[in-house]
Amino acid sequence: MSQVTAIIGLGNPGAEYDATRHNAGFWLVDAIARSAHTELRPEKKFLGLYAKARVGDHELHLLNPTTFMNRSGAAVAALAQFFKLTPDNLLVAHDELDLPPGQARYKTGGGHGGHNGLRDIISALGNQKQFHRVRIGIGHPGEARQVVNYVLGRPGKAEREAIESALDECLATLPLALSGDWAKAMNRLHSVK
Repeated sequence: MSQVTAIIGLGNPGAEYDATRHNAGFWLVDAIARSAHTELRPEKKFLGLYAKARVGDHELHLLNPTTFMNRSGAAVAALAQFFKLTPDNLLVAHDELDLPPGQARYKTGGGHGGHNGLRDIISALGNQKQFHRVRIGIGHPGEARQVVNYVLGRPGKAEREAIESALDECLATLPLALSGDWAKAMNRLHSVK
């Protein structure tokens, strides 16, 4: 299995979306950049904010696309083509309705589960689904018709703190995942309640 060499956060660009639940993927990539003492900067050729970072012994490409969520695939494909990355070199961080705030899960492959960012990436990668994901729980509003307003809404204080603690756990387990020890990384991350 190849190593993860790029971590892509999913979200929407612009100040009005910064603090919304749909941007949880951006929050994780921002946290990785901060912990690696690097700064994401605009990079036109990758349609996003990009940085090189070192996490433990691993050199990583970090990318937060500045396309809207449903066009994330163009940025991911541009990065993958430029650095000749395969889907299993990619770890995509995204918000997850099916997990409560405070939980996060690693997953490899699978469908898009109705997530427009994942749907566009799968399509842009030529229908290849075998990239890694880190699903960051944001909870579910309870009704399908409320989902759009919910994901584009801001979490309350307690909810945001729960999401932040899940992001801390993602950071703590990242070296294991990057070393290819997915079982151990999943075990540790998935046992956090």
